[in-house]
Amino acid sequence: MAENPRAEAFSNARHRFENLFGSTGDPTELNEGVCDILNTELPWHSWVGIYLVEGDDLVLDAWRGPEATEHTRIPIGYGLCGYAAKHAESIVVDDVSKDDRYLQCFGYTKSEVVVPIMHDGEVLGEIDVDGTEIGAFDDDDRVLLEEVAGRLGERLIASKK
Repeated sequence: MAENPRAEAFSNARHRFENLFGSTGDPTELNEGVCDILNTELPWHSWVGIYLVEGDDLVLDAWRGPEATEHTRIPIGYGLCGYAAKHAESIVVDDVSKDDRYLQCFGYTKSEVVVPIMHDGEVLGEIDVDGTEIGAFDDDDRVLLEEVAGRLGERLIASKK
């Protein structure tokens, strides 16, 4: 009996992440690759961005999706992205229209998940994913994103040494 499509998509994404992290330590290549994998392997991830902390802001470093965001620099503490960075915690929002912290970018976004990229308790950036369906994300998405964010955090620190 075949796996369900969602489980198969997660499995494919994990396999591609292993290949990506095994092939490069370059943060730019990793961020671009992570965005590509999340956007292509997990079709409910309609837009994926990686922001890095620069001073008091999150600055867009890489993205994949149907169009560019106008939010290329977000103050820490502002919107869902800024909240996740300020509080160093993952956020899964089933319906962005019901969350006052939501900073609208695309009219078709219905749900969002934001996971900080951290190392030793310091927020270095975050992975931001939009979905076009209400309730697009579940714990499997959050867990995968937290795993990937942890690996990105290690590689970002290693690249600065």
